[in-house]
Amino acid sequence: MASTSDHGGSPVNLTPTGPPETIIGPEPAEARQALAQALAAPEQNRRDEVSNVVAAWPQYLDAWARLGELARDEVEAYAYFRVGYHRGLDRLRQSGWRGSGYVRWEHEANQGFLAALQGLQLMAAAIGEQDEADRCAQFLAQLDPTLRKP
Repeated sequence: MASTSDHGGSPVNLTPTGPPETIIGPEPAEARQALAQALAAPEQNRRDEVSNVVAAWPQYLDAWARLGELARDEVEAYAYFRVGYHRGLDRLRQSGWRGSGYVRWEHEANQGFLAALQGLQLMAAAIGEQDEADRCAQFLAQLDPTLRKP
């Protein structure tokens, strides 16, 4: 059974056999195209081009995750992934998420949030924030138990 939230119209799927599943609303086609072009830029310009996409669409979760992947060091990556994660929590709530239930990778619109959370897990561990890394790992397992671990 699918229900439409009054917080943006994104589907929240209710199942009799488990927790609800939330799907974040899709990004505008223009934003997706801009990110694709930025990622295709020459390597020396790619980070700046993705940064421009984030500046134009600051709620674009996959752009934040990609910026984290292109960061110059672990602390910068941690910061980008953390912003993507927190913006993702906002987007999840706007999509009807109430703090529990699945947010699965199989839905393209969820991938930016989950990638930011995975990146945050990795960078938290890299900078010695093991408690945060462990919390991120547990949260990922709750959101999508089938997600491949980093």
